[in-house]
Amino acid sequence: MIKPLEVVVGVVINSDGQVLVAKRRQHQHQADKWEFPGGKIEAGETPSCALARELLEEVGLCVIHHMPWLTIQHEYPERTVRLNVHRVTAFEGIARGCEGQNIAWLSPEKLLSLPLPKANEVIAQALLYLAV
Repeated sequence: MIKPLEVVVGVVINSDGQVLVAKRRQHQHQADKWEFPGGKIEAGETPSCALARELLEEVGLCVIHHMPWLTIQHEYPERTVRLNVHRVTAFEGIARGCEGQNIAWLSPEKLLSLPLPKANEVIAQALLYLAV
């Protein structure tokens, strides 16, 4: 079995209970789908360090408080990913698409109406249970 690509994902929740999502760009795997921000965990990097680095690089946010929440492994035809999902409940900065991607703050209910990568659909479903 091929070792999965280790990825960290930040489920960033603002004070209004909205969740930050970003649209994948044309040249990326799963292009034009909306996802929770994050990225590959580099060799020797902890998920927490990767989360802080990725959120700063991708959406300009400095993580103040987060907690591990879910681990999801998903097999796409071209690769297997393991998502280390963290809920980010405190952050500094104003979210922006630092890499030219579109971003949006949406209620958990609206997330499932977006085209999402299959692995991110699990996260969107789980968020509905948090809102209850």
